[in-house]
Amino acid sequence: MCIIFFKFDPRPVSKNAYRLILAANRDEFYHRPARAADFWGSNNEVLSGLDMEEGKEGGTWLGVSTRGKLAALTNYLQPRLNRDARGRGELVAQFLTSDMDSLSYLKKVSAEGHLYNGFNLIAADLSTEKGDVICYYGNRGEQEPVVLVPDPRPPAGTYGLSNALLETPWRKLCFGKQLFLEAVERGRELPRDALVAQLLDVLSNDEACQTRPLRPRAGSTCDPSSASMRLCACAAQTTAPGPTRSSLWMQTGM
Repeated sequence: MCIIFFKFDPRPVSKNAYRLILAANRDEFYHRPARAADFWGSNNEVLSGLDMEEGKEGGTWLGVSTRGKLAALTNYLQPRLNRDARGRGELVAQFLTSDMDSLSYLKKVSAEGHLYNGFNLIAADLSTEKGDVICYYGNRGEQEPVVLVPDPRPPAGTYGLSNALLETPWRKLCFGKQLFLEAVERGRELPRDALVAQLLDVLSNDEACQTRPLRPRAGSTCDPSSASMRLCACAAQTTAPGPTRSSLWMQTGM
């Protein structure tokens, strides 16, 4: 049950503010083979972990490139998977190595979304000259991708994404997003290393696991008494079926 929190402001007013802060957990079976984050691709321009599962080799869940590209993916929780579907990790890897801008790429992906099991994909072009552009597409939601625009009202440009559509108010998302915002606000007065430590604390928090199970949304096929639904309450997973294997933070520019 992966989770991503991010806050972006292309033109921060405060000199101590970052244009983008992102914190993410990857929850996956321990036995699924993967490579640790490292540089790869043409001229070693991409930094990411790599999936090494047979038939899915080379895909990834989150990465950045030296050309200012960023992409992150979560799976969409669904009752049954199509075993013949294409590997979703290729969507991130292909964007990071392509010459397409984020919106054009997601429009292309939206036309091919039926070839994959459920997913959410964030794609971004980060540039101090042209301005930052962050886009989102989920193949279980609207047909067209959207460009995310920071809301001028607090908390400006802050989003959470788990295993439903962007900003779906699952408990772990709402709970974790509040912790994330508090850490970011405190971080304005802290050195970078202290902010990083606070973000990692957010990602390792399992307090919400001690509360009652989630209630499913209308039309949900998930059983609220099931183990998978109970695990939806935690920002960090410590037990099967998919424990947290890695946590990541990222900051872009001041």
